[in-house]
Amino acid sequence: MRRCYYSSHVYLVMLARLLIALLFFSLSRLLFYLFNTQFFGDLNGIDLLEAFLGGMRFDISIVIILSAPFILMNTIPIPARSGKTWQLLALASFYITNVSGFALNMIDTVYFRFTSKRMTADIFSFIDAGEDDMMTLIPRFLIDFKWEFLSWVFLSMIFIWISSRIRLKKKEIKHGIRYYVINTILFLLTAFISIIGIRGGFQLRPFTIINAGEYTAAKNVSLVLNTPFTIVKSWGHIDLEEVSYFTDEETLIATYQPIHHPPTPDSTNSTNVVLIIMESFGTEYIGALNGDGSKGYTPYLDSIINQGFAFKAYANGKQSIEALPAIVAGLPSLSGKPYITSAYGGNEINSMANLLKAKGYNSSFFHGGRNGTMGFEFFVGMAGFDTYYGKDEYGNDDDFDGNWGIYDDAFFDFFKGKLDVTEEPFLAAFFSLSSHHPYMVPEKYQGMFDKGTLDIHESIMYADYSLGRFMRQASHEEWFKNTLFIFTADHTSLSDDIAYQSREGIYAVPIVFYMPGKIDPEISSEIAQHSDILPSMLGFMDYDKPFLSFGNDLFDTTACRFSVSYIDGIYQLIKDGWSLLYDGKDVIGLYALDKPVNSRENEMYSNSDIADELANFLKAIIQQYNHRLINNQLIIRAEDE
Repeated sequence: MRRCYYSSHVYLVMLARLLIALLFFSLSRLLFYLFNTQFFGDLNGIDLLEAFLGGMRFDISIVIILSAPFILMNTIPIPARSGKTWQLLALASFYITNVSGFALNMIDTVYFRFTSKRMTADIFSFIDAGEDDMMTLIPRFLIDFKWEFLSWVFLSMIFIWISSRIRLKKKEIKHGIRYYVINTILFLLTAFISIIGIRGGFQLRPFTIINAGEYTAAKNVSLVLNTPFTIVKSWGHIDLEEVSYFTDEETLIATYQPIHHPPTPDSTNSTNVVLIIMESFGTEYIGALNGDGSKGYTPYLDSIINQGFAFKAYANGKQSIEALPAIVAGLPSLSGKPYITSAYGGNEINSMANLLKAKGYNSSFFHGGRNGTMGFEFFVGMAGFDTYYGKDEYGNDDDFDGNWGIYDDAFFDFFKGKLDVTEEPFLAAFFSLSSHHPYMVPEKYQGMFDKGTLDIHESIMYADYSLGRFMRQASHEEWFKNTLFIFTADHTSLSDDIAYQSREGIYAVPIVFYMPGKIDPEISSEIAQHSDILPSMLGFMDYDKPFLSFGNDLFDTTACRFSVSYIDGIYQLIKDGWSLLYDGKDVIGLYALDKPVNSRENEMYSNSDIADELANFLKAIIQQYNHRLINNQLIIRAEDE
């Protein structure tokens, strides 16, 4: 018989210490709040409790991540794990990683005051760039913020003292087959539970920074998060870097300024707004935007285009997750990671919802997919929408397509039913889904639509039919005549037309503003992009406050017209009949859009003056964009007005 620690006690002691770490992360959140109460003055007791309870989800994830060596050393099914030296090493790793986590939280207690957000992994690039300054400033920081520093020291000492009070008991036990079988099972079970804890639950995608919006308003998400979590989640995904193409602020602003200062009429009109985003409705499928006699798969949308103010426009991204911020908040996707899942997903933003909320509007967002899909539910919460309706809220799986969510015709019916009982004025956004792979059409509509030449065509026709059905029914309602309808697509999809396979064509989507009697029919040849939708909507409504958008009012004939996008490390600017490609350092292409796609040549050298002018404009956009995302400057503050 060998004397060793009783194996079951290893798990009990490990669990107790992990729970203590979880408690102390909550205490560090409390300190974060107490040192920064002026930033969270709008929180009542219930709101504060919800933020702290929501924060535990993020704390569980980071405690498991930081304590991974400790957990592994305590669960690996070998007798040596109970040895004194082994346990001392495991405990040392536990203290070092978690105390470091507390340190990051306390550092952010101060840093938050300057950035209004939790630190992300890009902080290390700042430290590296200013290493000499940091070494000089650290003593000053310790003096100026001594109470925060002393709070961390005290918190860490108490944490270590309490954790050390929990000890293993020695017990004699045989290390036979039974020992290895039981402990291997426990090891695998612990690994499984740890993975679930790290990813935040059993949802489709691991949770990220943006999920903090589930528990509080956008401006308070830093209270829900913890700093080690935001750093870990953004590690290796530093999407943006500060650039200094323009060293003079006045020149930068004169070249490009995303802050809009509209004229100030007596008041914003109280028009309802219904935004409809059709999944994958690329311009290629729309006959009305492709010339007389062009075959299309959207007969109803064609009829709307011929009665509205329409554009053969450009998306600012290639994914649904990139489209949503561009459409509702004027934020194009100009980095290698979608805004929603980026390190900046917790930033404060202005959007259709929160700008109109100040004018007495209530807002709702409808997407028939599984709740949590692509982070939509959390993003629209951050964007200020009052209510989100997804598959869960629909509540009838009889209309589930077996893949993504509720069929479009059924969810459009649900949408109309909600609008019919919504108090005016309202903003309502609807994002369809049936024209997404695998392009499902309900059984009752089989054989009703043209299958076309691509797999997507039948589902496009079904989605268009569902849209038309909704609009015809809505037209009989009282709210319809006081409603601005905005139609667009999130992105393009399958293509069999070379014109839509070009660098520009892959972004070609419709944008249509429709309000009979208030908007004159026109199919404009001007450049338009997703980011123009927000300022155009506000312009039509005579919105009278400053706001931020990387787009322009399409109703304003004097406004600049351009489209910007980013993919595979290359920026694209479409402006003045040209497409400019830029890699962040050099112009790599300039193409004339009035020439056939298959005969375009790179004219960056033969038209270098044009290339330089367009590149200068694009650099100003990039500099403004990067700086504002990195520094959480996406809303209008007092100094900007």
